[in-house]
Amino acid sequence: MPASPDPTLAAERDYLAAARADLLAMRAATLALDARGGDAVSEAYLAASLHRRVLALTDDPETPLFFGRLDLDAERYYVGRRHVHDDAGDPVVIDWRADVSTAFYRATRTEPMGVKLRRRFGFERGAITAYEDEHLQDRTEAERRSAILADEIERPRVGPMRDIVATIQPEQDVIVRADVTETLCVQGAPGTGKTAVGLHRAAYLLYTHRDRLRRGGVLVVGPNSAFLSYISAVLPALGEVDVRQVTLEEMVGHRVEVRAVDPAPVAVLKGDPRMATVLSRAVHAGLVPPTEPLVLPRGSHRWRVPTHELREVVAELTARDVRYGAARAMLAQRLAHKLLTKMEAAGESPDDRTQDAVARSMPVRKAVDRLWPAVDPVRVVMALLSDPAVLARAADGVLDPDEQAMLLWPKPARGPKSAPWTLADAVLVDEAADLVEREPSLGHVVLDEAQDLSPMQLRAVGRRCSTGSATVLGDIAQGTTPWATDDWAESLRHLGKPAAHIEVLRRGYRVPAAVIEFAARLLPFIAAGIEAPEPVRENLGRLDLVPTGDVVTAVTAEVRRVLAEPGSVGVVVADADIEGVGRALGVGHVVLGRDDVAGVPDQPDQRVTLVPASLAKGLEYDHVVVVEPAAIVAGEPSEFQGLRRLYVVLTRAVSGLSVVHAQPLPEVLAA
Repeated sequence: MPASPDPTLAAERDYLAAARADLLAMRAATLALDARGGDAVSEAYLAASLHRRVLALTDDPETPLFFGRLDLDAERYYVGRRHVHDDAGDPVVIDWRADVSTAFYRATRTEPMGVKLRRRFGFERGAITAYEDEHLQDRTEAERRSAILADEIERPRVGPMRDIVATIQPEQDVIVRADVTETLCVQGAPGTGKTAVGLHRAAYLLYTHRDRLRRGGVLVVGPNSAFLSYISAVLPALGEVDVRQVTLEEMVGHRVEVRAVDPAPVAVLKGDPRMATVLSRAVHAGLVPPTEPLVLPRGSHRWRVPTHELREVVAELTARDVRYGAARAMLAQRLAHKLLTKMEAAGESPDDRTQDAVARSMPVRKAVDRLWPAVDPVRVVMALLSDPAVLARAADGVLDPDEQAMLLWPKPARGPKSAPWTLADAVLVDEAADLVEREPSLGHVVLDEAQDLSPMQLRAVGRRCSTGSATVLGDIAQGTTPWATDDWAESLRHLGKPAAHIEVLRRGYRVPAAVIEFAARLLPFIAAGIEAPEPVRENLGRLDLVPTGDVVTAVTAEVRRVLAEPGSVGVVVADADIEGVGRALGVGHVVLGRDDVAGVPDQPDQRVTLVPASLAKGLEYDHVVVVEPAAIVAGEPSEFQGLRRLYVVLTRAVSGLSVVHAQPLPEVLAA
């Protein structure tokens, strides 16, 4: 006889069906709302708001509306990705970000937080398949590991990064729910979930402080377009569709077209914090001491501001901590005030309109142009990089002659449009522009892979959250740029957030033990102070070392083998070998263009992605095939950077890692 249906499971399935019906009714009610307002602007704003609301209420049948249940002494709550209520307005599902949901993530038998029962649900294609109960106030019940939680963490992944709302761990939840005014730096080894935590913190802050952050805006800054494509679905899945996600180049590159690449030593120098002093001097280089009085003809009078008073005004503005452009505007008003004071002393009665008219008068404007000339940030930087004399004046005592020579372009640029701008140059232009006009601050910035940013790049990000907060994510051991940081405190100073709190995530939920133990052999050589993550999964994973005399044949065979198992496959190759391996496998590879999809197959059955080693950071695959580690190391400017790059590559695997090589493995790895 077939087994009797579980009445509890049947009841929960009925509850899910009712919740879906309630969500559908909420969406229908929103669609029925009238978007007509008092004027065209109001109507457009209301229509956009309703459109966002409709999108947020769209039900994905493949995604469960709730994943947990909390039974308190007198109340019961279902916890899900969004709030759902019935026609009476009573909550059917509460948002995972609501205060009451905190207990779902943090309650323990030691600290039950009022929870009598915590129930987790297992799902398959949006349908409830199982449940697990924890009676947190029952001291006789044995502690056990959640099989549903483990299955969700280890579930095969094909496609973009997914949210982790069902599996957030207590130490992660503390970071996610940190106060909006607090800047956090999260040091997290591979597999600790730091990127997901940062994105979920953004979603939590938008939920908790929506009006404040919608006015200021939230920005996610990632290392490259491949990474942003991979994480792009997380925030929309959580109902947040208005968050901008950009690369550093997209953030700073709107003033100049980046068309060149600096040699590593030049890029390091351009990213040096001393360049801020050089740029400040260059922006202010046009200021000249007054040498003649200001004379304003007005009617039959000639009003005069003597040279010594002009010097006093300029000195006072120079001493103030204001932007160059703001000081220029203030100078016109200061000079007008001086003239009006003299008019009043002569018996006239000028008013505010008179002062504004005087400030706009031709003599005052000419005096301002002479004393505080307008500057173009792009041309300031272009002159620095093109003209040895201009650079020498700005860099005197800051950069030595050899460093100055290193900064100069091989050929002086004829104009901004033809100049050989690099990303480091665009950052310098961004700094110069902020010296002229203050960069508006956003409410919150999430900065991922922050260990790879130079001091000047950090300053550029910091300007975007000067009055807001930030979530800084990274791993010192995964620093692969020549200027990668070894000290978070120093990086936070350059970001303008020296008081930020540093959190360390140590528990590894993604990378299995066999893989992390192999990759961790590199840590003493690349980041002596960083500990390997503590693997918490029962599945130890699989590690296969495949020495061969024919790399292409061996890689093809290894890919066929792992395709027999479920999940995605990432083949990571040294950048120089990417085309040859791609032709052999017959697959495309991750590239930098924003329109290209990174690690995300075009079709569900296309599970293999070829990844250049330089773009592997932040991506993850169920099975990873690493091709020729020695070539990956050799592809970097130094062995140290190469070993760090290899550490990144080896830790992309969620279930299994295959290392195919004809050359000997790096000595520190083969020991």
